[in-house]
Amino acid sequence: MQKRVLALHDLSGFGRSSLVPIIAVLSAAGHQCVPLPTAVFSTHTAIPGWVTTDLTGAMPGTIDQYDALGLRFEVIYAGFLGSADQIDCVREAANRLKTADGLTLIDPVMGDNGKVYDTYTAEMCTRMRELCAIADIITPNTTEAAILLDRDPRTKPQSAEEAWEWLRALRAHYGAQVVLTGLDFEQGKVGSGCLSVQDGALSLHRRIDRYYPGTGDLFASAMLGALLNGVSLAAACEQAGEYVKDCIAYTMAQQTDPMHGVQFEKLLYRLIDGSYRRGDGKTKSTVD
Repeated sequence: MQKRVLALHDLSGFGRSSLVPIIAVLSAAGHQCVPLPTAVFSTHTAIPGWVTTDLTGAMPGTIDQYDALGLRFEVIYAGFLGSADQIDCVREAANRLKTADGLTLIDPVMGDNGKVYDTYTAEMCTRMRELCAIADIITPNTTEAAILLDRDPRTKPQSAEEAWEWLRALRAHYGAQVVLTGLDFEQGKVGSGCLSVQDGALSLHRRIDRYYPGTGDLFASAMLGALLNGVSLAAACEQAGEYVKDCIAYTMAQQTDPMHGVQFEKLLYRLIDGSYRRGDGKTKSTVD
């Protein structure tokens, strides 16, 4: 049976971030992605001159209509949020629209590279902690994980042992399955760690030394798509990491402006035909 995902994220027209890759990746994995935009941006915010329209006012009415129609979703998936009111909308959607056995996935988009985003106040960070407390899965990067644990945002795990300590601390504090991204304690590699009741793993991949916006959205949606197709959390993270790495490698070979994002479109077929999956549940990389 096809799974249905309600995705509460911003929509950035140009730059391959937020809802653009999320809709494509979840659709390629075979699921129905229903977008509930929190805001519309002309480009992602790393491209100068962007303009935006806030959509907070439309969110409660959309939730009301879906509820009245009897629509229910296997996943409520939230990312970048622009205000405390939007955090309340995510909570409302999870309370009213999620199936009885469904998941709430919170990607707590608050910062990166050791810095809190300018749009996030201390109040917003506190409210995001409250939202993570009702989540079934959280997917912070190391900066966001530090914020969630009330640690210095500039700190991050420096070894596998420290990565496991962060994962255990996040799981103990929030009671959710945890996916921690941006782990780079091993030279020449970068990846993620995960921890759930059933399993946990550290998954590192060859580091490609080029920054592209939107890769966090690409990873989280690829991970979610695989998870909904029945693989374990550890295998889903491994597959998602390989997919993102391959997309970065392909894009780098095209020599396009990094601010235009990764050309994931050319590699979507790999999510459709299952070429990242083998019988043992592990993934294979097609770009070394």
